[in-house]
Amino acid sequence: MTAVGEPVTGAPSFAVVPGEQVERALRGRERDLVGVVESAYRLHGAGRSVNPPSSFLRFGDRPTARIIALPASLGGDVGVDGIKWISSFPENTATGLPRASAVLILNDPVTGYPFACMESSIISASRTAASAASAADRLSRTRERPRRVGFVGAGLIARYVHTFLAATGWEFEEIGVHDTSAAGAAAFRDYLERTGAGGRVTVHEGPEELIRHSDLIVFATVAAAPHVHDPAWFGHHPVVLHVSLRDLAPEILLDAVDVVDDVEHCLRAETSPHLAERLTGDREFVAGTLDDVLTGRLTVPADRTVVFSPFGLGVLDLAVGKYAYDRVAAAGELRFADGFFHELRRHG
Repeated sequence: MTAVGEPVTGAPSFAVVPGEQVERALRGRERDLVGVVESAYRLHGAGRSVNPPSSFLRFGDRPTARIIALPASLGGDVGVDGIKWISSFPENTATGLPRASAVLILNDPVTGYPFACMESSIISASRTAASAASAADRLSRTRERPRRVGFVGAGLIARYVHTFLAATGWEFEEIGVHDTSAAGAAAFRDYLERTGAGGRVTVHEGPEELIRHSDLIVFATVAAAPHVHDPAWFGHHPVVLHVSLRDLAPEILLDAVDVVDDVEHCLRAETSPHLAERLTGDREFVAGTLDDVLTGRLTVPADRTVVFSPFGLGVLDLAVGKYAYDRVAAAGELRFADGFFHELRRHG
């Protein structure tokens, strides 16, 4: 027992991990990160996580903007608690600034003390892309591997998803691009051609032609409400990575095999699956989760459209964040804020 006034030993340390270090720790590790995310899904599916509903901070004078808090705890070998605080301000893109910015706080599960604050827009984009790459692989194993991919939305998330697909062995004969911003679509096309993505890159003026000509479709927009309504566009039964969650009308989901990351999380906050639940009055249209696919409890048919709608779980941010933290720590490059915790004596 520590006596009053006795110096405290083993004071907690606190590191600040900036984006440059995070990016360097994750660069070229796409295959590892898909494995990290799949392991997190399995821990979550096995009940070895705590993932409360996300909390949304909205603003009456800024209706398109929001800031979201994602608290979580992940067990297993990861063993970390924490929270992601991520803002989405779509108006930023008009000035060239990315829509999203984020920080991730990691907490020690033994003492509860936070031990790191990490720049997290890169972590968030990486875990989103790793989840999408995992779903693309797992959901296409019962059919001929897609060779034509289409991106609806041509921002940072689309770029990350393409990077993860390419790094995990996907090769495409055709790449379609559509964005409501012609300049954004052209910039994404130029990026794909500049980086040697392979395959012919086509910019589509509207989503219909892109959807009808793609076997794998990635929705990565900032849409607040469904803008794709016709199930006939999906008559060729593609695999759809519905990353942005609010693009598809309920009728499209009800005509497809629907896979989510977590039923409770995904069917809320006006997502397309939430709207489908309201329309039908039940959740019977949800076939299962990606964890069900990973563990073999669910096999998706080859002759139906498959839609993966991931809400984005905080446990994934913790898993990828801890992976990045450990790599920075192993390199001896952590930057500590000495004396961050100051009042460490219970009685002065």
